Order: sequence, then structure tokens, then C-alpha cells
Amino acid sequence: MAENEAIAAAFADGPAFIPYLAVGDPSYEASKAYVEALAEGGADIIELGLPFSEPIAEGPTIQNAIVRALKGGMTPSKFFEFVEELDVDVPLVCMTYYNLIYQYGRSRGGEAGPEAFVKRAAEVGISGFVVPDLPAEEADPLREACDKHGLDLVFIVAPTTEGERLEGMMDRVSGYVYVQARLGTTGAKTDVSDQTSQSLARLSEWDVPKAVGFGISSGDQAARIVANGADGIIVGSALVDIVAEGADSDRPVDETAAQLEMKARELADGTHKGAARQSPDVDTV
Repeated sequence: MAENEAIAAAFADGPAFIPYLAVGDPSYEASKAYVEALAEGGADIIELGLPFSEPIAEGPTIQNAIVRALKGGMTPSKFFEFVEELDVDVPLVCMTYYNLIYQYGRSRGGEAGPEAFVKRAAEVGISGFVVPDLPAEEADPLREACDKHGLDLVFIVAPTTEGERLEGMMDRVSGYVYVQARLGTTGAKTDVSDQTSQSLARLSEWDVPKAVGFGISSGDQAARIVANGADGIIVGSALVDIVAEGADSDRPVDETAAQLEMKARELADGTHKGAARQSPDVDTV
């Protein structure tokens, strides 16, 4: 199973801070500035959401971001142009839904299946995928395409994932595991779920980085989760909220970008502080 060198390097020196934004929210140019601001703020990996009309794993915050991006004209082809134009020096992971991946080749006059999408993603600089609606037992064609082109395939492990389903995910995962901190859909929270430590404990036998997401909104939360043994944190809604506030108030793009960079620094600092507190005896989540 191929591993992407850029993603492996992002975890090599300690826990990784992984922010998410929906590409094209609220516009193509604004979104570029916002993603680049996250890199300036200390992101180690950035998850780029390719908007899909039925985002089943997302809460209202990211659903609204996807609606804004789709209204702005974001498509898979524009997504790839966007990635090519980005001025960032961190690995990029595409988070999207399998229908877009599967139909991309057919939409361009070829055959359905993941090969065409994965090939194009590799060409523009994508390092991996998160596909929330793809069951592990149906993921082999995408896994094979990722191996062929040197990309990672990340699975989301929920607190209730266990048994053969968990083993199937862990047999096919590479890069990192997206550990869902709580049941439900995405969305910023003010507390930290006690399901997180249980999920990390269940995954301890597998030698792959574990990045915790769903609900993280502050540097303090990031520090506590990393101190409890996470190899990274994933933050989406808390950042998308900043984008939404800027869009709703017609705030200048550079001001919103500055706020995103500041929030990214807070979360990155929390991630690093958590690493300093890591201990086999710590139980802070």
C-alpha cells in the first residue's frame, strides 16, 4: 500500500494541525486567500472540501459553506485549477463524496470509476483523499488508484466503528485515520467528548497516525486531545464560521484572511502544547 511522502513528513516531527475549508466559499479568489492564510497560520496539512450537493456527514455550518461554493460555480474541474494555483507548501487532502470521484471520467468522455479523478488529483498536487460516504468494503478500486498514483486514502472512524468494519478500514487506510470525536455530524463544540479517548484506545494497535476531528474549536481543546495521545487534530466548522461571518457582513477578504490566520495559529499552538504534555498516564479528554 503506497504512502504519500508529504503526508508522512507532516506527522514526522510531532502532532499535525489539519484545518478544513470548502473550496470556492464564498468565491474562488476569496477561497484561495483563505486557504493560503491557513498555511501561513501553521497548518501541517490542509483538507480541501470539494463541494457536493448531498454532504451527508456535514452539519449546518459546512453544508452552508458548500451551498455558497456551489452557487459560486465550484466544480471538480475548477477545484483542480484552484489546487494548481495555490501558493502553499503543505500537503493537500481532498475531502469529497464518491459520486464526484466515480463520475469524473465519464463526464469527460471516458469511463466511470476513480482512475481519472485520482490521476488528475495527483497531477495538480493532491496528496490524499477523505471520502465520508465510501464504505471500506467498497473502497478497493479507489485504494488501487491511490496506490498507482502515490496518494493516501483516509477513513473516518466513528466511536461506534468496531469489529470487521473497523478492521476493513484499517487494512485499507494510509496517511492517517480521521478519528471522529463524537457521534453526529460536523460542527464546532465548546466541550470535548469523552468518546475521544475511548476511540484512540481502540485504535492503538494500528501503527498509523490518528487525527481527531468533529467539534474542535479552540487551542485548549486541541492541546487536551493531543495530550491524550492524538497524532493530530482536524478543525473545520470553527474556521468555516469565520468565512461565513465575513461573507454575511461583506467584510474585506484580507480581514477575513487575517482572522483565519490568527485562529490557525491558536489551534496550531494548542496542538504543539499538547505534544509537550503527552504522557502514558495523561487522561485529559
